[in-house]
Amino acid sequence: MKTNLSTFSSICLFLLVMCLQPLHSYAADASKPAIYDESADGPKQLSQALEQAKKENKTILLQFGANWCGWCHKLHKLFDTDQAIHSKLQKDYIVVMVDVNKGHNSDFSAKYGADKHGLPCIVILDSSGKHLNTKDTGELEEGDHHSPEKVLAFLNQWSPTKS
Repeated sequence: MKTNLSTFSSICLFLLVMCLQPLHSYAADASKPAIYDESADGPKQLSQALEQAKKENKTILLQFGANWCGWCHKLHKLFDTDQAIHSKLQKDYIVVMVDVNKGHNSDFSAKYGADKHGLPCIVILDSSGKHLNTKDTGELEEGDHHSPEKVLAFLNQWSPTKS
C-alpha cells in the first residue's frame, strides 16, 4: 500500500507542476527588462510625443503592450536590432510604449481601437495627432517572430518621408 501511495503522490505532484506550468508563460519574465513603464499615463506620453513630432516632422507610433507579453518583447527587440527598421524609426518616428497591463490606460487604448487586438498593437498618428492606422501586429508575424520585411513595409507606408 505504501508503494501505491508514493506513486499516487508522485503522479499528483507531477500533474500539479504541469498544470501550473502555463501560468509561468503569462507572468513577467524577470530575465527580460521592463520595456513598458507601468505607471506612465498614456495621454500624457502622447502629449509629450506630439510636441516632439511637430518640431521634428515625425509620425507617432504607439506600441500598446505589457511587460509580460513575449510578442511585445520580440517586436521591441526587432525595433532595436534590425538596422533598417531601427534607422527608419530613428529618422521618421516617435515611438511611445504604452502599458496596458491589468487595464492600465484602457480608455486610451479603446480610443484608438487597440483594445480590439492582441498585444502588441501598433497605432500610427501623424504629427498633429490625427489617427492614421491601428495595426494588429499578428499580421506582421512570420512563424515565431515578426517579419522584418513586413514591419519595414508597414513603417514605410506610414512614414512622413517615403522610402
